[in-house]
Amino acid sequence: MKIYINDESFSYDVHSLVKAFFQDDDVIIEKISADDSDFVFKMEDIEVSLNAENEERSFFKNRIKREIYSALSKYTGKKLPWGTLTGIRPTKIPMGLINDGVSDDDVAEYMKDTYYVSDEKTKLSIDIAKRERAIINRLSGTNGFSLYIGIPFCPTTCMYCSFTSYPIIKWKKRVDEYIAAVKKEIDYVRDNLSDKVIDTVYIGGGTPTTLEPEQFDDLIGYLRSNLDLSKCQEFTVEAGRPDSITEEKLIALKRNGVTRISVNPQTMNEETLRLIGRNHTVKQFREVFALAKKYFDNINTDLILGLPGESEKQVSYTFKEIEKLAPESITVHSMAIKRAAHMDEYLKNHPEIKSVNSPEMMDMAAKCADNLGMSAYYLYRQKNMSGNYENTGYSLPGKEGIYNILIMEEVQTIIACGAGTVTKRVYGDGRIERCDNVKDVALYISKIEEMIDRKRQLFKD
Repeated sequence: MKIYINDESFSYDVHSLVKAFFQDDDVIIEKISADDSDFVFKMEDIEVSLNAENEERSFFKNRIKREIYSALSKYTGKKLPWGTLTGIRPTKIPMGLINDGVSDDDVAEYMKDTYYVSDEKTKLSIDIAKRERAIINRLSGTNGFSLYIGIPFCPTTCMYCSFTSYPIIKWKKRVDEYIAAVKKEIDYVRDNLSDKVIDTVYIGGGTPTTLEPEQFDDLIGYLRSNLDLSKCQEFTVEAGRPDSITEEKLIALKRNGVTRISVNPQTMNEETLRLIGRNHTVKQFREVFALAKKYFDNINTDLILGLPGESEKQVSYTFKEIEKLAPESITVHSMAIKRAAHMDEYLKNHPEIKSVNSPEMMDMAAKCADNLGMSAYYLYRQKNMSGNYENTGYSLPGKEGIYNILIMEEVQTIIACGAGTVTKRVYGDGRIERCDNVKDVALYISKIEEMIDRKRQLFKD
């Protein structure tokens, strides 16, 4: 499918919106020549032409998207739950309006009139924005920051994964060398941000629990010895894969002051686990989860809707089994098929196997959370997301993942250490600047001084 457009600055928004209606099609943007004052969108027998004269660009962009949405909705008979919204942080809109003193009713009207968001998603985004706001107001604002440490190793690579990760078996002998490089970044934080408050620490991946207990002692012990964590409100380690977790590792995490962990089955169906490359069983997950309960009272579980071949029956089973375990929070991801992930190629080669999400599946997630006494506390979206839905975090009161809120709402600086991580500096006026670390582990280790200098340049004033 081709979209002909004469102003390429609108390409991303138009492409994302059209792709939401035609998820199984390749959508290509093609530049055409036309009068500069006109925006033209064509698809088969549909044509939208708009004149931008004397109209602010942001308002014009939203008008374009509404016109395209209306045309495609009529053409396909579909309505998208998030309307014309194609960004990944829909709660930022109600959050900004609420901060400006706008009433809930007026926020809802704005969401529906400007973006054609459904009543259900409008209410969800407002409710979450209010919960997030209450949590953010407890933190240190621009006088604080969060620290992220990336561990880019995994037991194996899952079919759906597009994150930076490397098989631990190939890097086992160099993990200590990697930790030594991360320590140098921690030294930079110690020497240059000692006047700031650390609100949260998050160790993610990859799979952090590919580290051995003594390596956790080394890394987290060094972090605690060099940084003031006395006001830290949350210390999370994404334990992740059940096949990487042992009791000795859980004890090491507890010993080092970790307050929250995530143990992620993704599904409770054996056949799906084998298909997506998760080298653990459902029984193993249950055993590891019970073990984790001995040491932690704040455990999250990640689940994915839209895994290949899973119907509502399999999804219903997963949520029923999770209810029996009663974690403190669950994060429900709608599958987003990335070109960098093996799943993209797999689904193209196996057209009989589908990645399907549905309103009923999303309702199952919300019902499971409600049965466990949880409320939705954050959400975000991605391109090419199954069913055009969202990823939602649910938790018991007081068990919210604070770092998850901060990474989505971009209201606080996040210092990121490790290969493939991105540091975001948030200024007092809301401006955001970034610097990244190289993804390749060997290159990260060899160029660690350059990685630190990138941070030095970002924070030089």
